[in-house]
Amino acid sequence: MSQKQYKSPLHEMVNTTKTDFWNDSCSIAELEYALEYGAVGATTNPVIVGEVLKKEMHLYEDRIKEMIQEMPNATEDDIAWKLNEEMAVAGAKLLMPIYEVSKGQKGRISIQTNTKYYRDPELILEQAVGFHTLAPNVQVKMPVTKAGVKAVEEATYQGVSINATVSFTVPQALAVAEAVERGLKRREAEGKDTSLMHPVCTIMLGRIDDWLKFVADRDGIILDPACLEWAGVAIMKNAYKIYKEKGYRTQLLAAAYRNHHQWSELIGADMSLTIPHKWIKRFNHSDIKVENRIDQPVDTKIIEKLTQKLPDFIKAYEPNGMTVEEFDSFGAVNKTLLQFLGGYDDLVSMIRKYMVIVK
Repeated sequence: MSQKQYKSPLHEMVNTTKTDFWNDSCSIAELEYALEYGAVGATTNPVIVGEVLKKEMHLYEDRIKEMIQEMPNATEDDIAWKLNEEMAVAGAKLLMPIYEVSKGQKGRISIQTNTKYYRDPELILEQAVGFHTLAPNVQVKMPVTKAGVKAVEEATYQGVSINATVSFTVPQALAVAEAVERGLKRREAEGKDTSLMHPVCTIMLGRIDDWLKFVADRDGIILDPACLEWAGVAIMKNAYKIYKEKGYRTQLLAAAYRNHHQWSELIGADMSLTIPHKWIKRFNHSDIKVENRIDQPVDTKIIEKLTQKLPDFIKAYEPNGMTVEEFDSFGAVNKTLLQFLGGYDDLVSMIRKYMVIVK
């Protein structure tokens, strides 16, 4: 196929490199658009579900009303999670042909466990195992907190393909990969199949950039602004290098886009990129050359400046920058947990308006 025959840069990327992309949404319309350009996955979380409802409530309003009637004793939380599950299953059906052709290595949709459980591994695990039964190609998201790391191992052992989220750092990515390896080895030691499993670990590049910008502003730190646009990319490239050296069976997943480096600098990697609809369209209409850049290191001067000025960058970049016990106190983790918790509250509030009607 000649270059002129590719529909877009993303389409060229998936056809000429190892790098895949997902649709960072459970909107059916947005997923269908992404699939046209080669997407092989999709994802959800409470914030995403809420955003989809705000844009496409006309598609879900009648179903919400039906669920309220079908589940007379249900709370607003019950309805919210039932809707979340149904949206994930609808996306899973669209992705099933890819799942079948790839033998489980692609074609999955992620559904996120309740953020309120981030301190309790048992509750995370219980919900993860339940989500695992929704469809063969469901992948379960759980936060990389201390409790989440424990749940990752146990869920993997029970056959769940995990997607570690609320993750921003090399230490978190390594903790996830090690937990997955422990879970897989336990399964294999008991003769249980792992061939269809496909664990991934997200690194939210844009969100770690956001956090470091916040810290610089909070602490009055003067730093070349360009450096702060490269921090997440540097962290991802370092994590990817270590993953390849250690031969982990977990695949890295890049998320939370803020600039094109967070796509273009990862081209060529054996990883997936979960991209919001607006950024898929931007990348599709860009003139950025599709070429392997994953092995091109971030300028050492940028790394040096970030290291000198921002201790939180050291925590995020260095393999031993944090212990598992320190994950729960890392600023980017707490800030994202708060947003996810707020997004869930907003989602429940939308459901509530259909359950408690003032006439």
